[in-house]
Amino acid sequence: MTVPMRDHASLFIHSLRFDDLPEPVVRDALRRVLDLLGVAAAGSGTALSSIAREHALDCFGAGRWPARMLFDGRTVSAAGMAFAGATTIDSFDGHDGHSLTKGHVGVTVLPAVLAMAQGAAASDGREFLTQIVLGYEIGTRAGIALHATSREYHTSGAWNALAAAAIAARTLRFDLETTRHTLGIAEYHGPRSDMMRCIDHPTMLKDGSGWGALAGISAALLAARGFTGAPAVTVEQHAETLWSDLGERWLILDQYVKPYPVCRWAHPAIAAALRVRESLGEFGGEDVETVTIHSFHEATRLWSAFPRNTEEAQYGVLFPVAAALADGRVDADTVTARGLNDTRLAALVTRMKLVDAPSFSAAFPAERWARVVVQLRDGRSVDSGPMQANGNADSPLDDDTQRAKFYALTGARFGESFARAIEADVLALASPGRSLDSFMQRVLSEPV
Repeated sequence: MTVPMRDHASLFIHSLRFDDLPEPVVRDALRRVLDLLGVAAAGSGTALSSIAREHALDCFGAGRWPARMLFDGRTVSAAGMAFAGATTIDSFDGHDGHSLTKGHVGVTVLPAVLAMAQGAAASDGREFLTQIVLGYEIGTRAGIALHATSREYHTSGAWNALAAAAIAARTLRFDLETTRHTLGIAEYHGPRSDMMRCIDHPTMLKDGSGWGALAGISAALLAARGFTGAPAVTVEQHAETLWSDLGERWLILDQYVKPYPVCRWAHPAIAAALRVRESLGEFGGEDVETVTIHSFHEATRLWSAFPRNTEEAQYGVLFPVAAALADGRVDADTVTARGLNDTRLAALVTRMKLVDAPSFSAAFPAERWARVVVQLRDGRSVDSGPMQANGNADSPLDDDTQRAKFYALTGARFGESFARAIEADVLALASPGRSLDSFMQRVLSEPV
């Protein structure tokens, strides 16, 4: 049977099998799951996550596809669980992303797979990982396509809704036409929210991924009842340019992994600040006369005052650079109570400024550059030179660093023994015939 190019993505959604996945793709899928669970563990302690989970209880009752919430255990609908899970991950800005999408797909993929697996007739670890990879492949291409299609810069929820829709369509075993409608509904109802508004005014709005997850799961459940919505412009108008290499080029391998729990746009400046600190050796914030950060335009719009809350801290650039210079680290403590009450960092931020560098702006979004120049009170000046951050596909974090990140985030929230158990569950997912029971029970309960 010859399938029209417009249905190439729909065919891939249902035909992909674990045995089709190259070993590096499986390995990366395991890394992405572990990393996202670490971020979710940290995020579960935020006020934003708590609000989202209570909202899911109030507004998204269990219905006919009940699902327990991530690191919570209470039951809501599958769409509500995906909303709460994605919002929990989004509440702590340490999750992976993709440069050309200027956003994140895993934040929605993991909760969507967890939500739908709870109602599936049969699933195992390998099918779980297959759906993880599927979500990354569909969501990343949808994000690239939306940026090529629309002049507005939308939040990730605008396009990662299609990833959730694809996962749900596969779980529900739709035919190609119903899958096509599902993708169309998800694209139409995905939140077309303005990303730069969140950058200019950091609040709990974040990156819209909770609403993308909600829209994607809802799209499939609507399509199952006959609701129509095709075509998805991001899929069908870009079928030959972005979707024809599905199963040949694996975009999950192109994701970046964050070493610091703040907006990726601040990472090059943090890396530059750490280089300056290394070259200076021991010094205190009081030794600094001025700090000048040169970066691309979008990064210069990040929050530039001392943060009043964790949202401003996570969407800031001066503050995390100050922490990198003063402490040599930017971590969970930095963007929560300890950092927000640090008078040293508050004083240092007042001596910092941002400069829009045209050459760095021209390279965005494929490349993100920054340069930090520190002028000391004793007359010395230290220049980091132009830098990008580690964690990209061409400069990946090594396994030990990624594992240490997971343990730092999960262990701080739920204890090291719980972190070890989660890691063992995740690493076993690729084993033949591996049941999901132990893994699901652990991540879908409130840790004690």
